[in-house]
Amino acid sequence: MGQFRCVLGICALVWTLGLFQGAPALKAEIPTGKEVSQVYVQGNARYTTEQVLSQVLTRPGQKYNQVTVDDDVRKLLSRGWFQDVKVYTQMTNDGKVNVFFQVVELKNVIQKIEYRGAQHLSEKELETLTGLRKGSPNSPNANRLAIQNIVRKYQENGRPFASVRLIEGEKTDDTRVIFDIVEGPVVKIESIGVKFIGTRSGDVSEGRIKTQINSGTHFLRIGGEYNAMTVESDVNKIKEYYKSLGYLAARVSRELEWSSDQRSVKIYFVVEEGVRYKVGRVQIEGVKAYDQAKIESLADLKPNENYSKGVVTADIKRIENYYGYGGRPAIVQEVPNETQPGVVEVRYVVEEKEPVRVKEVLIRGNEVTRDNVIRRQIPILPGQILSYPDILKGEQNLARLGIFDDEQKPKITVLDSETGPPGFKDILVDVKEKPTGRLMFGAGVNSDAGITGSIVLNEQNFDPFRLPTSFEDILEGRAFRGRGEEFRLEAMPGTQTQRYSASWREPYLMDGPYSLGLSAYYFTRTYTEYTEDRLGARVNIGRKLDDNWSVNAAVRLEDVNVKGVPWYAPIDVSKYQGHSTLIGERLGLTYDSRDSYLRPTKGEIINVGYEQVEGTYTYGLATAEMSKYFTLYERADGSGRQVLQVRSQVGFAGSDTPIYERFYAGGFQSIRGFQFRGVGPRVDDFAVGGNFSLMNSVEYQIPVAASDKIYFVSFIDSGTVERNVSIHDYRVTVGAGLRISVPQLFGPVPLALDFGFPINQKDGDKTQVFSFWLGFYN
Repeated sequence: MGQFRCVLGICALVWTLGLFQGAPALKAEIPTGKEVSQVYVQGNARYTTEQVLSQVLTRPGQKYNQVTVDDDVRKLLSRGWFQDVKVYTQMTNDGKVNVFFQVVELKNVIQKIEYRGAQHLSEKELETLTGLRKGSPNSPNANRLAIQNIVRKYQENGRPFASVRLIEGEKTDDTRVIFDIVEGPVVKIESIGVKFIGTRSGDVSEGRIKTQINSGTHFLRIGGEYNAMTVESDVNKIKEYYKSLGYLAARVSRELEWSSDQRSVKIYFVVEEGVRYKVGRVQIEGVKAYDQAKIESLADLKPNENYSKGVVTADIKRIENYYGYGGRPAIVQEVPNETQPGVVEVRYVVEEKEPVRVKEVLIRGNEVTRDNVIRRQIPILPGQILSYPDILKGEQNLARLGIFDDEQKPKITVLDSETGPPGFKDILVDVKEKPTGRLMFGAGVNSDAGITGSIVLNEQNFDPFRLPTSFEDILEGRAFRGRGEEFRLEAMPGTQTQRYSASWREPYLMDGPYSLGLSAYYFTRTYTEYTEDRLGARVNIGRKLDDNWSVNAAVRLEDVNVKGVPWYAPIDVSKYQGHSTLIGERLGLTYDSRDSYLRPTKGEIINVGYEQVEGTYTYGLATAEMSKYFTLYERADGSGRQVLQVRSQVGFAGSDTPIYERFYAGGFQSIRGFQFRGVGPRVDDFAVGGNFSLMNSVEYQIPVAASDKIYFVSFIDSGTVERNVSIHDYRVTVGAGLRISVPQLFGPVPLALDFGFPINQKDGDKTQVFSFWLGFYN
């Protein structure tokens, strides 16, 4: 019996040693400051090690930091993947530390999901809202969060009385998740009004107030669903809007008038403006590192002016940037103080901090996108003195890529570390990826090219080398994604013009300032004189010189086929009939400082280029164009900008230039009041184009809607197209029109409507009073 007990004890000891053989030794002492050798994940089955490690900041090569490790644990638990996460450490022989994340995945999996009572949300929509799938771990916390998401969605859809409860799924050992949904009626917004209490200044129109409101009324029971959260947000936005204009004591509330059946509601926003505050004294305190007078000169807020939150915000940003570019972080806070009724004293309090250097740049959240795609957008490198404006610039660059979430925008923060050399701090880049592939269908129409359709497949984060390893890679969007390249397939059939193209672009070749673009295309256009077909390919190499300047070089190879030429056409047209080959090498320089591509209000864009073409014909093409924008008036809040645009274009072509490469004028973005290609040399009433082109335009834009989405334009267009460099017949047009921002699925698209009246023209010119364009233009 004793021998048996001995053997049993030895077996138990062996079993115990075997159990812990693969586990790291738990250290009571926290290895703060030790270099991390390796980071391991244990206990994961459903989620790959790469997926888990993409969520943590603890990385090999950096110093062990318990605060960072604790944040990593919280981050992993917040994902809803695991029931528990523990961290163990193990010292290595060379004095470093291995870090082990021991995860416990949720045990029970969901075998069945039911959404009882859901009639107006599909099962697919509900799956997207809840994130629950059959076969995934059952998490009561996730199920309770799903209830909130479902209710919120119903409220967004205008069902404020919706309610949801869990029948099953509250317990960890449940295998079914059953929701009991009571949808309630749809409530429509009948009308939205503004009521004013007390004295009204008249500085803010009711229309301008409504531009701050996201709630909208229905039209024939279409749209206009009531959402209580949106209405409360509207109240706060109106209040903040008034305060930004200097109405610091403004009060805003809302009143609801329900119909008898509670299926519709009238909303009134009640505004008590109060007085508009004036600025008393402006003081800047806490300046030590720089000259006081220099910092004071950065503030635009002046005594006796109307208080403006926009000016204050700009002052703070200007002062912080001045410090930041000097490598000195500073926090500037506004401390307003009402010294007498309607007068506010403004103090800018500057909290200076010591310069710091960058230790490491850490990236979190990029499950698909490569690190280098993110790093090249951030002008911050390890070892450099941290320039705080570069943090904002990095965030803007990442957001501009269009591959990260629009709601949860990329965020760069400076981490406070207990370890590492003094004066050094880590930088954390937090991103959330979004689907970047789009299949778009559209249609367009304009007076120059007729009706066109559009089918576009576009991927902004393309990776040709990331092949799918499973069907799941395709479904979850991991295949062919991650390198930050651009890939586009486009088909544009139309009544007068058609275009089919495939293009690829690497915006940062070898992670440098160079770009490389490849494209192949087929284009056909029917003119009055002939039909033109182009089959070609293009290679483009660009280099960004700074934020505004860029240079590019391009080579194109094209086969051009001119067909459908009438038998009675002049020799200037008929001699170009048939196929010809073009090989063009172009060099271009661009300067662009516009504040917007959709509707610029300041800045300018300049394009200068020269192309030498060989092949069937030999000639050169030189072009230069410039557009400059001036804001002549704006409202106190920066809206309602009245903009003056000045545009000039000039072009020169060699004597051997074929008819389909010459210059023509007339139509939108040219000389309005004339038909497309209605200005220029003609032979027997056939447009043959010219070798010299000069066009000028002055346009004044005035918003006529409080939302700035509709504005009136008046313009003077002028110019000529000549056979040689000369000005014999200079045309002039005066006119007016409208610009309307038309909502589309992927953002607003501008619609231009113009009426042009020629006051100087040449016999034979083709006039056209009305022209229109739907789409983007410079």
